Amino acid sequence: MHLNTHSHAHTQSCPLFFILGLFSWHPFFMTLAFSFFMTEAILVFSPHGSPIKSLPHKVKGRIHWVLQSLCEACAVLGLGTIVFNKHLNGKHHFTSWHGLLGLLTMCVVGLQSLAALPLMYHSLVKGWSLAKLKRYHATSGLVTYLLGCVTVLLGLCSAWFTALVGEYTWYLSVLCPVVSALIIMNQVTSAYVAKKQFQS
Repeated sequence: MHLNTHSHAHTQSCPLFFILGLFSWHPFFMTLAFSFFMTEAILVFSPHGSPIKSLPHKVKGRIHWVLQSLCEACAVLGLGTIVFNKHLNGKHHFTSWHGLLGLLTMCVVGLQSLAALPLMYHSLVKGWSLAKLKRYHATSGLVTYLLGCVTVLLGLCSAWFTALVGEYTWYLSVLCPVVSALIIMNQVTSAYVAKKQFQS
């Protein structure tokens, strides 16, 4: 009788642990997507400290494409887990600023990826120089990255995360996307925006 009761209780508790554990995959995949893969995909072109800075630009472009693909794959998994988690718990979707901006960021990431195709297959567009396409892609990519950083910051301000970590850990966590955003902004503006102003 004791074994049957224990087995029944264990069976009943498994879905609960599954539901509670499912949510944690959302911040994991999203952090991996934006704070790691997207950041590294942009830093591939950094002239300072990149381990592959001596490689040809075309090779860097391919590595950038692979990292961005991994970023999108993780982002889709992160979106899927939170949508499924809310579905299991009967909650409404995209009701917070974090959720709304996250959805917008996902859409912009998809558009940014489609807009990058002419850089790989320049024959798709005519009348556009490759240099101009790269400049537009870098500028829109910076906007996309900043959207991702703001979305991460809003996630760090959520009741779930603030209750999970201490005060000092929270400040350190917030500092990470802020510093990353400043580094990426400096890299992109130095490589494209400042160069364009100098040429004009």
